[in-house]
Order: sequence, then structure tokens, then C-alpha cells
Amino acid sequence: MRDAFVTDQLPSASPWRALRHRNFALFATGHGFSLCGSWMQSLAQAWLVYRLTESPLLLGVTEFLARAPILFLSLAAGLVADRVPRYRLMILTQILLLLQAATLAALTLTGLVTVPWILALALLMGLISALEIPIRQTFMTDLVPSQDIPSAIGLNSSMFNAARIVGPSLAGVLVATVGEGPCFLINALSYLVVLGCLKAMRIAPLPPHPPGDAARQLREGLLYARTTPHVRAVLAAVAAVSIAAMPYATLLPVFAGEVLRVGPAGLGWLMAATGVGALASALKLARRPSVTGLASSICRAVTLFGGSLLLFAASRSLWLSIPALAAIGFAMVGTLAASNTLLQSLAPNGMRGRVVSLYTTASLGFTVFGSLLGGVAGASLGAPLTVALGGLVTLAAAAGLRRALPGLRRHAELARFPVP
Repeated sequence: MRDAFVTDQLPSASPWRALRHRNFALFATGHGFSLCGSWMQSLAQAWLVYRLTESPLLLGVTEFLARAPILFLSLAAGLVADRVPRYRLMILTQILLLLQAATLAALTLTGLVTVPWILALALLMGLISALEIPIRQTFMTDLVPSQDIPSAIGLNSSMFNAARIVGPSLAGVLVATVGEGPCFLINALSYLVVLGCLKAMRIAPLPPHPPGDAARQLREGLLYARTTPHVRAVLAAVAAVSIAAMPYATLLPVFAGEVLRVGPAGLGWLMAATGVGALASALKLARRPSVTGLASSICRAVTLFGGSLLLFAASRSLWLSIPALAAIGFAMVGTLAASNTLLQSLAPNGMRGRVVSLYTTASLGFTVFGSLLGGVAGASLGAPLTVALGGLVTLAAAAGLRRALPGLRRHAELARFPVP
């Protein structure tokens, strides 16, 4: 464990301080464009599946295929991120993502798209993302000094959630007027901006990493997670939330089409509402001068997540659903991005890629179970009851994390760090 617990001694707590570093500013510019395109593709793909099938189950299957590779491959990808230059890997993964989006755009615009094509391309996206996400998360924190990691992660989350507002809102209008294809095309073009920003970076050559034994290094990462109290407790809470709470997003097209009856434009409003709350939470996270108090903050966020899901499940009005989803977005970032900040800030430098991969597995990979279960439960129990059950499980996860806090404090005291 490093000395990141003492980052409260920073001279500045500006949420924008990571942008002082040229390479991170370029990363933020390119990634910001790409995120808008990704959210546009996410909404358009979900609506395309729902329009072609009207099946909550197939919505869950599509999400399962996009997430399953993350579950099974992220740990290996984290090891790659610790052993291979991340800059080169970033360029490779962005090219692959561009090709995936361009293929989906071409099939949709020519009228050749079918559900099997969508499912195959969702699986391809999952395979690329399993490699790209741990690499991107680790590469991002390579671009700033350790004391600015909370700012970098908070700003990255802010971009993600600002794009969650802009992307779905624009996509909802485009889908309703010209169809899904232009959304996929815009996403493909956004990766050209990312590649341009990557090429403009000034990356100092890093000393070669000793290859070592891959199996032993994987075991080291798992042992670190199992024996380090804050890692074990936070990853358990994130995994529970990913399985129980996150399927609400998979079922949003059902809420828009059947429960609230607001169509694709309304779906854009619902997704944007989540983004508004998430953006507010991300900016709050970026202002933190240190990780002190972050574990308790995560616990409160998980509690809010569960309660907001219950409110959204009970709502039959768009104007009640929008604030409920804003609270869900605020709690989601307070849980997931804050957990990522805590884990990366405290991880040893040589272990960070593997720690990020474990977080990615828990936060994204485990959603494969939630998405599939959510799709099955949504088809049999209905979307509102499925989301309500997820809210109850999330509240139980909050109670479990709250019980673990005294142990985390004792561990911090023994390590001579401020209480997390």
C-alpha cells in the first residue's frame, strides 16, 4: 500500500488540476468525443434490438454478450497492461473499436442488419473492451502524478457522465427522425479524434518491465485483493451492485416503451437524467484532495443507489422517473468511480494494472449476470419488479459494507494512514 492516504496534504484541491498536464488534456479531449459517440451507439443499439424483437430477454442477451468477455478476460488484460507499453495498446484498441462501430453503421444504413449481426458485433465489442478498459484506466493515471489521480479519475468520470447527457439526448432525436445508423457512424468517426489526440501526445519511453512468470503475477494480484481489507471489501460491494443494481440500465427501453410510454425520445431523456446526477457526483469526486473519508462516502452512495432504484421502480410518471434516475446516477458514480479512485490511489505502481482489471471485472464483468438475470426476470416478472428487487439487494450490500468499515479503519491505523 502506498502513501496515497496522505494526499490530503496537497496544496490544491481544484477538480481541474489534472488538466494542467498536457498529455492528460489531450486524453480528455479525444476521450470526451469518443464517449459521446459511445453513448449514442449504446442507446441506438438498445432501441434497435427492442424495435426488431420487442424482447426484454434479447436486450439482456445483447448486454450479456457485450459484458461477458470483460468478466473472463479482464484479469489477463490487466496483466498485459502491467507488462506491455500502454500507449501502443491504446492505439491498437481504438482502431479495433473504430472498425466495430463502422461495421455496425454500414449494416444498419444499408438495411442489412439483423439480430444475429447485432449479437455478434456486441460480442466483438465485449472482446475489445475486455482489453481496452483496464489499459485505458491505467494509461489515464500514467499521465498525471500520483497526487492528481483523484482529479484524473473524477474528471474522466465527469466526461463519461456529461457524455451520458449529450449522447443519449442527441441519439434519441436522431433515432426518432432518421434511424439508428447515423448514431453508429458518428461513433465510428469519434475514434478518429481519439487517435489524433494519442498521436499528439509526448510519451516518454518507459523502462522495460521484466516479463516474469505470468501465472505467478496473476496469483500476486489475486492475493493482494484477498489479503488487503479495503480492496476485498470494496470489490465485494462493487460486485454486488453490478449484479443487482446495474440491470436497471438494460431495462430502460422497456420502461420507455411499455411502462412510461415515452418512446425513443423519452429514452434519451431517461438516460440523460442519469447522466446529470452522475456528472454532479463526478465533479464532487474530482474536488476531493485525498482519499480520506472515501470508504464511508462509498457506503452512503450504495445506500442511496438502493433507495433510488425502489423509487424508480414504483414510478409511473416521466417527471418522477427523471429525478429518481438523477439520484441513481449520482449514487452510481459515488459507488463505482469513487471505488476506482480508492483502489488506484492505494495500489502499488507495479500492481495497478491488475488492480484495475479486478475492479473492471467486478464493476463491468459481473454485470453479465445482472443483465442476463435482469432480462429473464424482466420477461417473467416485469421490469418494475425486477428493478425493485435489485434495489433491495443493493441496500443489503450497503449494510454489509457498513459492517466492514471498522475493520478498514483498524487496517488504516495499523498502516499509519489516515482513516479511509
